[in-house]
Amino acid sequence: MGTQGKGLAVVTGASSGIGKIYADRLAKRGFDLLLVARRKQRLEQLSQELQQKHGVKAEILVADLGNSADLERVSKALASDERITLLVNNAGVGELKPTTAISLDAVNSLIDVNNKAITHLTLAVLPNFTKRNSGTIINIGSILSFFALPMSTVYSATKAFLAIFTIGLRDELKDTDVKVQLVLPAATETEIWELSGIPVAALDPKTVMTAEHCVDAALAGLDKGETITYPSVENFGVFEEFDAARGKLFVAGQNGKPASRYNLTK
Repeated sequence: MGTQGKGLAVVTGASSGIGKIYADRLAKRGFDLLLVARRKQRLEQLSQELQQKHGVKAEILVADLGNSADLERVSKALASDERITLLVNNAGVGELKPTTAISLDAVNSLIDVNNKAITHLTLAVLPNFTKRNSGTIINIGSILSFFALPMSTVYSATKAFLAIFTIGLRDELKDTDVKVQLVLPAATETEIWELSGIPVAALDPKTVMTAEHCVDAALAGLDKGETITYPSVENFGVFEEFDAARGKLFVAGQNGKPASRYNLTK
């Protein structure tokens, strides 16, 4: 299991941060690359660097995944390319403000990039992956996928969608050789902090992981067969307890009568 073997890896949000490191690490493993992001100059520079450093092919596709026309163009490109063996859905946006302080445009952007784009691109590659019964999808969520701070409500909600979408897809594909991994980073040193309204310098340095460590841990988890990876969580049993409780709660809800605590029989 993992990323062994050649093929074409697609990395979204590849021009900086976690996406840029994924591109480097996958190129090092022998993957050719299709790099997707908005900033053409950065993509061109990264493409040249990776080709010279690792001897792989690195194509670029300039697109804003929050734009419907661009998303449709990228989706069609991915659906028609049977070389693709791995997709890293890394592109994302953040907005860390109280819900009443976020504009509707910002809310739409969060949903369009963090949810709509990831869903569309995943559905674009799945037919070819399932047809040949191989392929890997890596979705980058957040430690806030299962938790909301007073300033992260909308952002957390988009990451919760991504988490449940990925977990459900993993379970749908459990009897196939198509692999799905949900990566849940905590605070990671990337540009998203500045763009979301909180400088990374405002965070406790002890809680901030480098993008290199985050990606290397995530790929090590993939190699180990993990389908859910928390790079910063030392005791994974904490999540296993949470996940087990989630399952128990679902089973407990399979009841056609109101719970007795509501005293509706009186």
